[in-house]
Amino acid sequence: MKNLKKVPTKQLEKFSTIFTQLGLVLVLFVVYISLEHKTSKKTVQHLAQVNSNVYVLLPHEIPVFKREKKTITPSSPVDKVTRLILDEKIEKGDNTIEEKVLIDEPDAPMVLVDPNSIIEVDIPEEDPIENDVAFINIEDAPVFKGCEGLSKKENKRCFDRKMKEFVQRNFDANLGSELGLQAGVHKIQTQFLIDANGNVVDVKIRAPHVRLKKETELLINKLPKFTPGKQRNTPVRVRYTMPIAFKVEY
Repeated sequence: MKNLKKVPTKQLEKFSTIFTQLGLVLVLFVVYISLEHKTSKKTVQHLAQVNSNVYVLLPHEIPVFKREKKTITPSSPVDKVTRLILDEKIEKGDNTIEEKVLIDEPDAPMVLVDPNSIIEVDIPEEDPIENDVAFINIEDAPVFKGCEGLSKKENKRCFDRKMKEFVQRNFDANLGSELGLQAGVHKIQTQFLIDANGNVVDVKIRAPHVRLKKETELLINKLPKFTPGKQRNTPVRVRYTMPIAFKVEY
């Protein structure tokens, strides 16, 4: 590479001292002008002549405020309230007036009852026995085969348990999948009466499909004969509700 020589006229390093001196002189001049500058002293002047609504308080003055009295001019005279005064005197009532008691008399003539013609009727102290009693309210529940000889409370539990086992053994739960029902749990509501002879009568079924209703009817027809339920030691018809639930899976 060739060595480039510096041009003597363009070598600014030689003038650095001169530039520094000129800068110092300029700074000193600005400081001098700032120190010698004088501001005029301002005084507060009274401006009342210029604007009557503007007042300037001098330092030695103390302000005094006075409240002006407002004069109210009545727009319209106020009507005075007139009171009603009764001139008549109230006289004291007389207590000699006789009181009359009014009694509503019947339109039809009164009938005299002969004591000798009264017939005595024996009214039972207990209420009459209901013909249809709910299973939950029956005193002596019907007896399912295999639940003999138990207490009243245990007999009801045994009856419900035997009924559930009977449904699980005899009801075709796969029928729901064959009918194309939606996946999930489906319920069939069933209600029937166990008459005074222990037979199942008056069957009511509500099912989501006709074939399920027929399947439930076949199930109830397979129920064995029960020992009838009793209310106050009298055989009565017992109403039993048997819900059936099955699950459809795909």
